[in-house]
Amino acid sequence: MTPVLGFAIALSLLLLSVAIALAALRLIKGPTAQDRVVALDSFYVSGMLMLLVLGIRFGHHLYFDVALLIALFGLAGSVAMAKFLLRGEVIE
Repeated sequence: MTPVLGFAIALSLLLLSVAIALAALRLIKGPTAQDRVVALDSFYVSGMLMLLVLGIRFGHHLYFDVALLIALFGLAGSVAMAKFLLRGEVIE
């Protein structure tokens, strides 16, 4: 691994951890339910990106599979929460 790539990975992991901390703060403190849903979306996207960066760092394909699962479950959860906030029920 080149020094530039190592620096870029370290910097991206640092910035993604800051993004996760800020999303967690908004998730706890958010004044409305919509703010909490957006914070949860940001939380899972940042976590997924962190796993992808770790997969690049360690060169193991398992990180990419787990990131794909997080993306799929996060999308399903976002759709369910949006439907619940819009209509008040998830299953029709």
